[in-house]
Amino acid sequence: MNSESKPETRPLVLVDGSSYLYRAFHAMPALSTSTGEKTGAIYGMTNMLRKLLTDYDPQYIAVIFDAKGKSFRNDIYPEYKANRPPMPEDLRPQVPLVHEIVRAMGIPVLSVEGVEADDVIGTLANQAAAEGRETVISSGDKDLAQLVNEHVRMVDTMKDAVYDHDGVVQKFGVPPERMIDYLTLVGDVSDNVPGVPGVGPKTAVKWLEQYGSFDGVVQHADEIKGKVGESLRTALKQLKVSRELVTIRRDVELAVAPEDLARDGHDDEALRELFARLEFRTWLAELGGANAASVEKAQEDYETVLDMDRFEVWMKRLAVADVFAFDTETTSIDAQQAELVGVSFSDRAGSGAYVPLAHDYPDTPVQLDRDTVLAQLRPLLEDPERIKVGQNVKYDMSVLARYEFQMRGFAYDTMLESYVLDSTASRHDMDSLALKYLGHKTIKYEEVAGKGKGQLVFSEVPLEQAGPYAAEDADITLRLHETLWPRLQEVPSLEKVFREIEMPLVPVLSRMERNGVGIDVVMLQKQSRELAKRMVEVEQEAQDLAGQPFNMASPKQIQEILYDKLGLPVLKKTPKGAPSTAEEVLQELALDYPLPQRILEWRGLAKLKSTYTDKLPEMVNARTGRVHTSYHQAVAATGRLSSSDPNLQNIPVRSAEGRRIRQAFVPDEGNIILSADYSQIELRIMAHLSGDEGLCQAFREGADVHRSTAAEVFATPPDEVSDEQRRAAKAINFGLIYGMSAFGLSRQLKIERAAAQEYIDLYFARYPGVREYMDRTRTSAKEKGYVETLFGRRLHVPDIGASNMNRRQYAERTAINAPMQGTAADLIKLAMIAVHHWIECEAPEVRMIMQVHDELVFELPREHLAQAEERVRTHMVGVANLAVPLVVDIGHGANWDEAH
Repeated sequence: MNSESKPETRPLVLVDGSSYLYRAFHAMPALSTSTGEKTGAIYGMTNMLRKLLTDYDPQYIAVIFDAKGKSFRNDIYPEYKANRPPMPEDLRPQVPLVHEIVRAMGIPVLSVEGVEADDVIGTLANQAAAEGRETVISSGDKDLAQLVNEHVRMVDTMKDAVYDHDGVVQKFGVPPERMIDYLTLVGDVSDNVPGVPGVGPKTAVKWLEQYGSFDGVVQHADEIKGKVGESLRTALKQLKVSRELVTIRRDVELAVAPEDLARDGHDDEALRELFARLEFRTWLAELGGANAASVEKAQEDYETVLDMDRFEVWMKRLAVADVFAFDTETTSIDAQQAELVGVSFSDRAGSGAYVPLAHDYPDTPVQLDRDTVLAQLRPLLEDPERIKVGQNVKYDMSVLARYEFQMRGFAYDTMLESYVLDSTASRHDMDSLALKYLGHKTIKYEEVAGKGKGQLVFSEVPLEQAGPYAAEDADITLRLHETLWPRLQEVPSLEKVFREIEMPLVPVLSRMERNGVGIDVVMLQKQSRELAKRMVEVEQEAQDLAGQPFNMASPKQIQEILYDKLGLPVLKKTPKGAPSTAEEVLQELALDYPLPQRILEWRGLAKLKSTYTDKLPEMVNARTGRVHTSYHQAVAATGRLSSSDPNLQNIPVRSAEGRRIRQAFVPDEGNIILSADYSQIELRIMAHLSGDEGLCQAFREGADVHRSTAAEVFATPPDEVSDEQRRAAKAINFGLIYGMSAFGLSRQLKIERAAAQEYIDLYFARYPGVREYMDRTRTSAKEKGYVETLFGRRLHVPDIGASNMNRRQYAERTAINAPMQGTAADLIKLAMIAVHHWIECEAPEVRMIMQVHDELVFELPREHLAQAEERVRTHMVGVANLAVPLVVDIGHGANWDEAH
């Protein structure tokens, strides 16, 4: 069982089915089956959906079609869509099959009588945005651009284009909130919506820029000269109707809400039948239907081992194999809780065995004794000379550690092979990799164990289903390795990253996860009470400022107080046109007004309470008395580690309340916490990669680099640099690493944009090597499609050549930043490996318990502190030889906050 998980960042996807159906029909060649059945629109539509599912992996999605019959717009304007030709005869029979395929893919299909697909999409997007849920509308219909906002973007998969706010402006010349005005003026020939005769996009944009809105155009209609002015004045009465026709409704009464649009699993049997009928052979092969005979043969070579003779046969096979795959089946995806249920292995493609050890259900067959099997496996699994491969090996390593195993000789991990090859190309779980690299549809866990509340623990799964599932895991792992490893070997730098960084890190992370960290539950409970008390105080302060009670968790009530009652400026609007109370809006308002400050403070306190002080005590492992996070190697594109359950990367450090949470991370009695943190690591990497002599010199001299930068930029002696100048220099130093623009710098420093641009220009004039590095990196990324870290890790930037300006510019910023972030990630990983080796060989009393960004945290007896400080610093500094010194800040204390 593999437990590598992916953080939940998936949007709601709403597909404009009617639009895509027609576009697919006209875009695709006249495809048909050998019997003459037309398939072009079906193929195009299905291909588009597959791409959406790959790109966004949505948990919630729907395809929305226009309902049969007329809509409310025909009641407003009987000639609406009157010029539309009937559906092409070749398209009509394809429509029901499209619906069947969409449903078989597990995607809800919607259509609502009396309204159009656009109105259903508008309503769902509006509901999702009100909940703060990100939404992607997949369509090429310009009408839907009016729905784009801070939570909603539009994608056109057929043009590979993405439209956010700036993208709409770039495409149409007006922002999303002016699209209704724009469409009213230009009209729509295809829908027979009249606009102003003679007015095209350029004139409409010019008028809206000049007069601000459609209402502004109407108010100044008498001032517009010439024939076009006459046309406008003549059309004014009709334009009111046109405006109503082009306005998408966002309040349609629906039987479903966004949370009801969850993707169900594929109905593979239905898809096999459809793809076979339509002769979509490649997709059929992915489902195992193209070559059923070979699939059946592979399954016949899977064995469930129930007697000692067959087990010993397999032991002999594994003993002489050049490499074999190994996997565990357990009772939980949490390695710290999991009990071993069985083991599987494979020594050649298409062959595999499952040895059940602890299945327990009525009439369970007699299984081999677990202790006996583990005793015979131990020499193989602990022998560093017996080469083995796994998928997410760390999980199996941690599970078997509970049975006193020290797994060695695991030279390969297919999850990490895929990740090092291309961290951004796909998900790295076995099912995704098998489909991508082998064209093989694996048996899903839900197929053997069920899903939802009725899902079985694996020990309850009958061996008839459990055996093939588990044996396939081992077989597919071996086959993936045989496919992926030659590709890695083709790029020596990537093979080196895999061999010297990622694989050696696996046992380090396993050991850290098992070490866990101590939590002062009583302190956290006290903090929860204090946070609750402070929340009440802040709520009272907010209500005093508002002059009335209101619900601090209600955006609607906050909206009424801030804008209707207090008259604060409206900086941004919701899809319905109401003033926004989103986080970034309140942050801007909080610069000038006290009430938004209180609301933000209350929200911050509420998040700390629910996420940390309430939740952490519930996460203490009953067996160990400690909290055990899970570290993920194959999630972040840059190579950075991430963590979950709990996410240690996000525990706040800047607020007093956040630091108090860190005070609850404590050692065992008699021990002390030690923290070792790389100082300004990404700036130092920037100095090394750019080779800029001024920046390098500042670091070599051990100077305050922000003060040195301020001295250069503002032409001031270092000892005369003001705090304000140093703050500006720090913002520039860190901002440029992340591609900050003059606009972003001006907002952060609260200065005019021109002044911010002047700061940046001065910076580049003083540090020309930095600009040369950025230009060089941008050019190289465009040529190669990737950038590299100092250690050879490749970070792919597929959008670097995108036609969409926003996507391209984001990719350029990523290309500049990724080598620094990626190199920092490689450095901390190498440091962890080096320090772990020292601990294993010389200092078993020291425990490495956490890795957070550029910081390593240890727990150790107080009497070993001096030696640990010296050795940890030596190992962390010694992992690389840069053009500037690596500096490690070390602290210690009775808790994490004191040490940090």
